[in-house]
Amino acid sequence: MRWTEIDNMTCSIARALSVVGDCWTLLILRELFSRSRRFDEFQAQLRLSPYILSERLNKLIKHGVVRRRKYQDRPVRYEYRLTEKGLELYPLLLALLRWGDKWMAAETGPPVRLYHASCGHEMTPELVCSECGSRLHPRDVRPEYDPATAARRAAAVAKART
Repeated sequence: MRWTEIDNMTCSIARALSVVGDCWTLLILRELFSRSRRFDEFQAQLRLSPYILSERLNKLIKHGVVRRRKYQDRPVRYEYRLTEKGLELYPLLLALLRWGDKWMAAETGPPVRLYHASCGHEMTPELVCSECGSRLHPRDVRPEYDPATAARRAAAVAKART
């Protein structure tokens, strides 16, 4: 299977990755969550070619993750804002940030600290159960596939073993 075909998979993770699954897109999202709004701001922070930046922004717009709004006519310039769909990617970025802080930080520690606006405290993002509030660990979560997906998965494994 080719990278350009993963959006056809019967898997929510694969479909999500077809939109946000490359490093430049994730870094553009980081900048949007850091309140960058304009093309030149993205370019200054990411040192990315205008072509690649335009391509990634257009893909995010096409998929409804970002919206573009003109703020200047001559020359025409736009600002970019996260949509509701885009804002829902925040937990993904927080999870990557937490993992990077734990496993990839420099000796001086994490380069960014997060503070919760409501209480003012420095915070560490946590993944918790929506029902009971307990912290989640992979051993504590059990996926249940719908019948069609379970059959497809079993068939793929059987085929691979022959």
